[in-house]
Amino acid sequence: MINTSGQFGRNAGRLLQILEKHGSLSKDQLQMNTQLRPYEIDIAIGWLAREDKISCENNMYQIGQTNLTDTIGTNAGVIWESLHKQGESSIDGLNTVTHLPKSQIYEAVGWLAREDKLSFSTKE
Repeated sequence: MINTSGQFGRNAGRLLQILEKHGSLSKDQLQMNTQLRPYEIDIAIGWLAREDKISCENNMYQIGQTNLTDTIGTNAGVIWESLHKQGESSIDGLNTVTHLPKSQIYEAVGWLAREDKLSFSTKE
């Protein structure tokens, strides 16, 4: 992963601005309007869910009190526990250990990054 927590926050801000401008949008529409990659959208959703600023109904995201705590917050706990037990891991490693879909892992990463509970590095 090449992004940092600072970039995650900026991406979340972009997503929030698009939702303010356009109202409810699907993930595909968010990607088209923000030009962010799919995993960056997922991370931004997790970040905004932790801030209690985004909700989802019928796969459409909008600004509002979050209804995503049960899914993203729970998955963040699973990721946190896995990292606590296993130590450093990649997204693929987390996928193998937790069996969560990568999109849900990225959302949980956004949640945990917003809590300042993760550090990131790149491997060459």
